[in-house]
Amino acid sequence: MGMSDDNIRGLVLALSSSVFIGSSFIVKKKGLKKAGSSGIRAGSGGFSYLYEPWWWAGMITMVIGEIANFAAYAYAPAILVTPLGALSIIFSAVLAHFILKEKLHEFGILGCILCVVGSTSIVLHAPKERDIESVKQVWQLATQPGFIVYCCVIVITVLILIFQFVPRYGQTHMVVYIGVCSLMGSLTVMSVKALSIALKLTFSGMNQFIYFQTWLFTIIVIVFCLTQINYLNKALDTFNTAVVSPVYYVMFTTFTILASMIMFKDWDSQNASQIVTELCGFVTILSGTFLLHKTKDMGNDRKPESPAYDPKTITISTAE
Repeated sequence: MGMSDDNIRGLVLALSSSVFIGSSFIVKKKGLKKAGSSGIRAGSGGFSYLYEPWWWAGMITMVIGEIANFAAYAYAPAILVTPLGALSIIFSAVLAHFILKEKLHEFGILGCILCVVGSTSIVLHAPKERDIESVKQVWQLATQPGFIVYCCVIVITVLILIFQFVPRYGQTHMVVYIGVCSLMGSLTVMSVKALSIALKLTFSGMNQFIYFQTWLFTIIVIVFCLTQINYLNKALDTFNTAVVSPVYYVMFTTFTILASMIMFKDWDSQNASQIVTELCGFVTILSGTFLLHKTKDMGNDRKPESPAYDPKTITISTAE
């Protein structure tokens, strides 16, 4: 079973995107650190990082990565492109090890290997993309009852998170910020896919910008991306990078693949063994990511997120 040309194009774009995005995390973190030392930190609502060249360099690298990723969606299905994002985590963990001196533990290295193995099995069994002739076709897929229900659930959840949970738990529970990013991310990817297909068709001579749907997808992409960047910045500044990226990745990928299944019905063309192999690949990636996440602080001597240390209890026990 060979890969189609489009899948190969999508694969190359997705891989190069991982390299850019992985390094952008590190460069941005360097910028946030420098900015935090001179002004209010992003986690406390400061925007001093906007004056920091390093942060902008990180943003530009990230934008290049996202553009490559964006282009990948025009050629390959989400189930192929999204999981490959795991490779950006590996890249960022390795760079963090050397540049930010956030040490990588042996299990972290095993985590990296698992991510690569999982990605490989997904790449080899990815479904072929269905041929789409116009944005109107994507719109029909997006307005099926199943997907509309999915969208409503996501939007309501995000609003509850932003208005109820962010003010209360944002600074203590990483899942809150990342939840907002991941849930919106799954809808962003579907719009990105629609938009990248529109651009691909427009360049091939069939203008898709005559349809209002194309513009609607464009607006969704812009608004959602800005919101995600904002919450991801808060998460990155409040918690350790190597903990944020894996959790974000796992949640984001899971919701995106779910959205893609509901909207594009990627699995219609596949037999059971291919689907099982992809799921195994996905679980392997998740395990690798989880390992990277769990062992992140083992390499360092400090344990920033250890709940056991409570100064109150310690002072009492010493007083006795």
